[in-house]
Amino acid sequence: MENVGFRKIGPSDHGGSGRLPQYLSMQVKKWPENEARFKELVLYVCQKCVNDRKFGATKLNKILYFADFLAYAELGEPITGMEYQKLPNGPAPRRLKPIREQMVRDRELALQCVRLVSGRVQERPVNLRPARLGTFTPEQISLVDGVIEALRDSTAEEVSELSHRMVGWKVVDTNETIPYETIFVSDEPLTEADIQRAQELARQIS
Repeated sequence: MENVGFRKIGPSDHGGSGRLPQYLSMQVKKWPENEARFKELVLYVCQKCVNDRKFGATKLNKILYFADFLAYAELGEPITGMEYQKLPNGPAPRRLKPIREQMVRDRELALQCVRLVSGRVQERPVNLRPARLGTFTPEQISLVDGVIEALRDSTAEEVSELSHRMVGWKVVDTNETIPYETIFVSDEPLTEADIQRAQELARQIS
């Protein structure tokens, strides 16, 4: 799990010289949530992971998180703009549950219970129709494909542990929103000032 296949973003990628790039001193931006695109992204990820035996609800959450945050870092804006909150198992879209329930009612998505070798029951989301790709750019699809491929051999526990390494997850409290801007925080040891600034960003977006 040391190398998951996608590049980590640090200050050198964006011209910064410290642990927090200069533009993190600006007010955090709250992106408009594109619910329609989010639904299509959920369906697309499920469609691409149909043969991944380790794919389940937890892994879906992490793929969505990495796709949105890496898109913001590399393409300039997130794919869906959804808010992600800190949960014990890692980041998750704040509105995933009601949206998922609506998709189940609309017969776009099904939830399949699969018993694992460990005896634990995994809830596996299954798409009931193909995703409409016209809502995405080729660059967005390429990025999502890269995240899926990078995490293909990882279990839910491994992708959760990976997400726990992200500074955004570390600096906010449970149930708080993780600011997209924290994707630019490097892996260098955090100072107290770094932590306080990241917490300020979280408060601005909550």
